[in-house]
Amino acid sequence: MFSDDRKCWPKPDNPPDDGCGSSINADVPHSARVWNYWVGGKDHFPVDQQAGDDYARTFPGIVPLARAGRDFVGRVVAYLTADEGVRQFLDIGSGLPADDNTHQIAQRATPDARVVYVDNDPLVLVLGCALANSSPEGAADYLGSDLRHPERIITGARHFLNFLQPIALMLMGVIGHIPDNAAHATVAALLEELPPGSFLALYDGTATDQAFIDAQHGYDATGATPYHLRSPDQIRGFFTGLDLIDPGVVPISHWRPDPSPFPPDPVEAYGGVARKP
Repeated sequence: MFSDDRKCWPKPDNPPDDGCGSSINADVPHSARVWNYWVGGKDHFPVDQQAGDDYARTFPGIVPLARAGRDFVGRVVAYLTADEGVRQFLDIGSGLPADDNTHQIAQRATPDARVVYVDNDPLVLVLGCALANSSPEGAADYLGSDLRHPERIITGARHFLNFLQPIALMLMGVIGHIPDNAAHATVAALLEELPPGSFLALYDGTATDQAFIDAQHGYDATGATPYHLRSPDQIRGFFTGLDLIDPGVVPISHWRPDPSPFPPDPVEAYGGVARKP
């Protein structure tokens, strides 16, 4: 059903316009590297640090939002493996490897979990391929592709995942890179290929704070790939036709937070998890 003979596929049948396999550009900020800077990583260039600092000066909430996003991913993966029995993950726009990645979280609960990471940043692919140490029972791999081409992502993932069994599609902080006229069609095209019982896990920043909007406009002006902030209702729209898991689409810090005597601080990002009927 799937192949284990390769550990990394930089670009199966992807044309050059995917951005995969191109040289690393240290002169223009890239969202994966800027995000890495915000969460305390070391895999970024001066241009990314400058863009991240400029963004945070306008909207200081971006740093807690980035860290809340990492925490949300961890809680979602832990829930899907432990409570829903998910064994396969398609993590698109995964970004640079961090301390606790999707396959590590999943394989702690389920050693045979299989994860395909998808990204179009050459640095993500280089570091990801080097650091994707899976459990012996499971597997983890990186696929060089672009969210703008969902059909190519599915074609590549079919070599690795069993499309007769449920798959968790993860779009964590990435669908904002797709403009409004294509975003819903992109998500729908990916979901259409997944079997019943699969899941969509998605979050994105929201246009609910003027400072956030201003900071994003400033970032977009650097020449980096633009990002489209949306309303909470627009984010809820991505889950239309799916069965939402409680508590629904909410600020990500409020989605099944870890036990604490203190309520979590809200952030300007909404997300949720839903099952495909």
